Amino acid sequence: MRSPKEIAADLGPDEFVKSDPSMWEAIHADPSVPLDRALIKQIIDDQRRWSRRYLYPPARILSRVLVMIISIAKRFVPRRWMKLTTMDRLCIWFLRNYVSPDAVELLIRHFVVETNLVNFMIRNTPTDFPPVTLRPTDLQGLGDNAVVEHDVNVYDVLIALDKVKLAPVADPDFSDLDIPKLDAERRHPRLLKLDIQTALCLMNIPFSMALSLEEYRRAVHSIRFDDSFMEILALICNDDTFRHWKIGGMSLWMDSNVDVARMVYRHALVCEYAHARLVKLAHGAYPRETEVEFD
Repeated sequence: MRSPKEIAADLGPDEFVKSDPSMWEAIHADPSVPLDRALIKQIIDDQRRWSRRYLYPPARILSRVLVMIISIAKRFVPRRWMKLTTMDRLCIWFLRNYVSPDAVELLIRHFVVETNLVNFMIRNTPTDFPPVTLRPTDLQGLGDNAVVEHDVNVYDVLIALDKVKLAPVADPDFSDLDIPKLDAERRHPRLLKLDIQTALCLMNIPFSMALSLEEYRRAVHSIRFDDSFMEILALICNDDTFRHWKIGGMSLWMDSNVDVARMVYRHALVCEYAHARLVKLAHGAYPRETEVEFD
């Protein structure tokens, strides 16, 4: 079999095709991804962690099995098995000591990004629903039932929008799309630096314990409204780009027996894409060179 160098010699310098390209380099260079390059690098670095390769596969199975057992058991003992405040403290402790700062920052950032999307819809529709205020900037901001509030906001806004007519807005209000400086406690010593997906798998277990069956089902189902959000944003902005990120996750398809960590991760990416699109519509260009810290 001929080597790449021999093939290149025959092709000539103008026809040389580089061999053995890096998947990560190609992802980072992909011009179709609307995200800031620094953010893309942060996501890639998180995906390249050893825990993503070796711990995530078994953690994914363990999480689904334990959550299924908990859900079955709760049909016979239908109550909270853990206080929400205990769940908050446990998850914050876990994030502070066992999850990489990059992953923690991405998680905090998601709460801000989704709030920005929700408030954009509120500002640009004739609803009297008040703006959402959930914009944590540090780990402590993920306490006080922030995870539950994060999911409930989705339902409240959709219900509020049922009373108004959705239509393109000639001059949308693109204010308050900023991302504040986020504190992931990078200087705090960590016993492990897990990736975001492995962390989501493990945090899903106490989450299912702290919520009732109906609350857990509601939280999981909130992710299925991503397509609804993309459609609403497309209507308001009169921009089909948002529809490209729909996956047919119809809100009428009710199934809580899903890979929650995988769905949450994709949900976060969809929100990032949509947020970047709003920033582009507001400023004429995608954000590309925002400063960001790395582990």
